[in-house]
Amino acid sequence: MQKEKINPHLISVITVGVCAALLTVCSWISIPAFGPFVPFTLQTFAVFLIAGLFPFKESILTVVIYIALGMAGVPVFSGFKSGIAAVTGPTGGYIVGFLLAVVIISLFKRLKPGSILFLIIGMIAGLAVCYAFGTGWFYFVFLNTEKQKGILEILSICVFPFLIPDAVKMAVAVLLVNRLSLPLTKLGFADKRNLKPAASQS
Repeated sequence: MQKEKINPHLISVITVGVCAALLTVCSWISIPAFGPFVPFTLQTFAVFLIAGLFPFKESILTVVIYIALGMAGVPVFSGFKSGIAAVTGPTGGYIVGFLLAVVIISLFKRLKPGSILFLIIGMIAGLAVCYAFGTGWFYFVFLNTEKQKGILEILSICVFPFLIPDAVKMAVAVLLVNRLSLPLTKLGFADKRNLKPAASQS
């Protein structure tokens, strides 16, 4: 007997729902930092894992829904924050930057399917763009105000303290993508581009 295939639309809905929940939980897991530093969270880990493991459509929808829920008042952001102010505020650019990171990671996956090296390069590039967009956002929010800060000061607040933690999150995400891609692809959930051509045909 042939196994009955799950409806692909249902798979997509389940994937987005689970991934949005994962991103939310990872946002809630935070370590308060001292002074002006933003808290350490597992948000970037979730973005790395989701974009690395699942197809582009489901990955980008996850982040869009996550941001939309937060702006609508659901406390999905770090520190259980929500509202439009959380996204338009000083660090909101890093949240919006998750969308750019997903696009870039997915692009590198398309360039060479099944390549761990291209996945890593994509994650590094995605994180760099997220940092750059968030830093620029932070700068312009305070431009011409009493709280105006220089780029170097913003980097010391929002980027430099997170370089090593984000590198660790990236490494763990790559390991999980490598381990979970085959079984989740066979179930119809993960992105087939994660597999090398020979493996995806088996």
